[in-house]
Amino acid sequence: MSGREAISILEKLLIQASATVQDAMAAIDANSRGVVLLVDEQQRFLRTITDGDLRRAILAGHALGTLLSVAVDIRNRKSTTAPVGTPRDEQLAIMARAQIRHLPLLEADGTVAELSCADFVREEVLPLQAVIMAGGFGTRLRPLTDDTPKPMLQVGGRPLMERTIEGLQRAGISRINVTTHYMPEKIIQHFGQGQKFGVDLNYVSEDQPLGTAGALRLISEVDEPLLVMNGDILTNVDYRAMMKFHREHQSQLTVALRQYEMQVPYGVVEAKDGMVSELREKPRITFLVNAGIYLLEPTVLKHIPDAGRYDMTDLINRLLAQGERVVGFPVMEYWLDIGRLDDFQKAQEDVERVRWAA
Repeated sequence: MSGREAISILEKLLIQASATVQDAMAAIDANSRGVVLLVDEQQRFLRTITDGDLRRAILAGHALGTLLSVAVDIRNRKSTTAPVGTPRDEQLAIMARAQIRHLPLLEADGTVAELSCADFVREEVLPLQAVIMAGGFGTRLRPLTDDTPKPMLQVGGRPLMERTIEGLQRAGISRINVTTHYMPEKIIQHFGQGQKFGVDLNYVSEDQPLGTAGALRLISEVDEPLLVMNGDILTNVDYRAMMKFHREHQSQLTVALRQYEMQVPYGVVEAKDGMVSELREKPRITFLVNAGIYLLEPTVLKHIPDAGRYDMTDLINRLLAQGERVVGFPVMEYWLDIGRLDDFQKAQEDVERVRWAA
């Protein structure tokens, strides 16, 4: 790596406390390291901020525009570092002891020289199988879907589902079930049994649409967690991080969440009994929305009725009513639901500029 390239990467890693949560998300997406390095005005290192820190901030209710100095505790947590020039074997030993994957190497004045990385679990095969819901008609994308199933639409010159399978395979997921209904032959003809793509594909045919949860009844021999995702999603989500989050929270079902903001086009008035207490001019409202990706334990399948259409929203509400543990996993990475024609056009533009996980 040239000195110029090293400086370019370092610039994408450094961020100041005056930046926002959204700025940090964009930086993590750009540097593909899963972290940013917080520095002061003199570029001296303060602490490492991980994607996990940002996920916790979002779950705590912080909006994308919240300052990092507000959303993340930047004072009371110190990060492990080492002096620049520390031998590589010693760097690895430090990271192993601290159970971290990123080690900032600092100059004598406290500025960051480089970031050392060690992916201890990259070769691990994830102990789960995936389900891609590919049976929808894609009516909102007509006329594009008149002769092509939605997951086979070309995004950047390749079928959307090919990009989805590639992302799963990169994460160490090799067993993939594909639920089909609308023009299944076009999907099967392209992917076959999956050998060409480094995975093992199993096709699950729905005679009639069964919903995003009902189709899971047709999958046999489920003895490990299921990663279920809609077939119309273009994403760079970290499935390993989602699995780790699922385990740490001892969840029965984990649903991926995306922060969504909308601006009310009018002044909003707070009033009670005719008395105005507050007026907010065109406020921005933040929601956490369903990102269409789910991780569930095999025991959850027993809650799905034996017949009829049944969606994931029905399953989640049933689990909540029965006191089961359901948690939300904020998606920090690129994510787009390609449900409408303008979304499809955006996907064509985005796929050229997004840096996909390696």
